[in-house]
Amino acid sequence: MTSKSIATAQQPLTLAIDVGGTALKASVLDSRGKMIVDSVRVDTPYPCPPKVLIKALVDLVKSLPAFDRVSLGFPGYVRDDKVITAPHFGNDIWYGFDLVKELKATFGTPVRLLNDADMQGLAAIQGKGLELVVTLGTGVGTGWFRNGEPMPHLELAQHPVYKGKNYNEFIGNNALKKIGKKKWNGRVQHAIHLLQDLFHPDETYIGGGNARKITFTLDTHVQLISNQDGILGGFRLWEPIQHVNPR
Repeated sequence: MTSKSIATAQQPLTLAIDVGGTALKASVLDSRGKMIVDSVRVDTPYPCPPKVLIKALVDLVKSLPAFDRVSLGFPGYVRDDKVITAPHFGNDIWYGFDLVKELKATFGTPVRLLNDADMQGLAAIQGKGLELVVTLGTGVGTGWFRNGEPMPHLELAQHPVYKGKNYNEFIGNNALKKIGKKKWNGRVQHAIHLLQDLFHPDETYIGGGNARKITFTLDTHVQLISNQDGILGGFRLWEPIQHVNPR
């Protein structure tokens, strides 16, 4: 897209940021929820206290067009604009941090914050019935929706699933590296069945960077979704629940 066409793109323009345990990704979306430029990506810095993350985000978006508002998906429990947990970055250093306030001051625009799996789910769901989103990456994320509305977030990744292991330990990226893809697939299939027995969703969506490594046949009403949904969901974070899914 040329600079002229970017400048005339429909507003408001949304900077959507997907913060992951492995990578930071971002793009700018037009008023229909479409990317107006290719997404940019950098590795997530470690250690990653708040100041380090904010600086990394500023550097990440320098090459992107101007924007009117910001949506950010964060890999942890967030409530009332603050971070409650940050399992990959350190709960102690992140607890209670007002990420929205800091990003508003940094970017000079309105900011909305959501758990990263919930934000990815906003782009994936159809907005009808009960829908479950599971993300497989550095850790495991879940989002739960009723008729398009995000339900109160549950950190299921921290819940024991097998012999004292939580979901992060059972099917997270470290487990994949340790046990190999074949055994990991068996564990993922088991975990998905457990979650379906728990939630009984009408539809289940599996995303995240490791979703592409699934080799087993998915059950009916279970589908893989694009990892780009972690960015595209940033548009729907500003829209009424009944807004048509931007595809």
